[in-house]
Amino acid sequence: MTAYLDNSATTKVCDEAIEKMCSCMKECWGNPSSSHFVGIEAYRELESAREAVASALSCQPKEIFFTSGGTESNNLAIKGAADKLKRRGNKIITTAIEHPSVASVCEKLRSGGFNVVALKPGRDARISLDELEKEIDEDTVLVSVMAVNNEVGSIQPFDKIKSIIKRKNSPALLHVDAVQAFGKLTLRPKSDGIDLMTVSSHKIHGPKGAGALFVADTVKINPVTLGGEQEKKLRPGTEAMPAIVGFGEAVRQLGNINGQLKKMSSLRNDFLLKLKGMQGVSINSPDDALPYIVNISVDGLRSEPVLNLLSDMGVCVSSGSACSKGRKSHVLEALGLPPERVDSAIRISMSRYTTEEELELFIKGIETAQKVIRRR
Repeated sequence: MTAYLDNSATTKVCDEAIEKMCSCMKECWGNPSSSHFVGIEAYRELESAREAVASALSCQPKEIFFTSGGTESNNLAIKGAADKLKRRGNKIITTAIEHPSVASVCEKLRSGGFNVVALKPGRDARISLDELEKEIDEDTVLVSVMAVNNEVGSIQPFDKIKSIIKRKNSPALLHVDAVQAFGKLTLRPKSDGIDLMTVSSHKIHGPKGAGALFVADTVKINPVTLGGEQEKKLRPGTEAMPAIVGFGEAVRQLGNINGQLKKMSSLRNDFLLKLKGMQGVSINSPDDALPYIVNISVDGLRSEPVLNLLSDMGVCVSSGSACSKGRKSHVLEALGLPPERVDSAIRISMSRYTTEEELELFIKGIETAQKVIRRR
């Protein structure tokens, strides 16, 4: 038996998405910008995928712009908003626990003259709305806050931020990186006053190479790349049709999100009870985290040898964000955890296909690691 518990890094592509992609490559391989019948059929498939994503976000299809994934969507949202609004102000507010595709862009803008404020979270890995309100002013042009943290699963109060922006008479746009939340929480960016929202395909059992950026129809941002009419010139370039149609099909297969959330909460609660009953295991995720992500530390054991042992046993987990390539977790450091606990962190991330048996195998793996690695 094996246990794949690294779903925050990527998910296994569902059969329905694979079938849709194969059909696209074999039967609907035209360029959707071409005016002949092969191109028109491809265009219909493109728009069908756009409608699927829009329906999942309770927005209009014209507000969905396809990209290559979460990183590009985050770059487009932040750079595009900052460039569009730079004459109105130069302040950007974000958090100290964002994904590198947000944090790195903000740091680049800081070096270019923007005043970037990264709010530190509390021990519950959530930012304070009171602190956010103190920072927002008439010079603030963008607030970028992730919906769900990719390492510890904390859920930010992203649905309450727009009202603060309005109350402070700020021109700021609100961007939410919802890559880890999409397909796991019900998201309605328009009704929550969110201007820009990032989602990705390969986190919801779709293929890599496709993502989307929601841009409210009342909002304008500048493109980052130039050279074509595709995606209303906001993201030019021939659309990656196999990946996009696979993304659309994966969205259609999401099922009852609230029902799955309830099921995953029950699975996580049982899992946490077993973890808390183990000696030398600390839970780093807050109690109210998204149930799909659990972050722990194993006292006295560095992450790397534990991950290697688990892999040999057929258990796949990680020590943090796949984009960080083994660097120390800036998220756990921002939470104020001691270095030894950061060095021993392990992220277990689940999907709707995760079973109790997989989690049991993980627990056996940790028990083995505590016995074997300490002897070395």
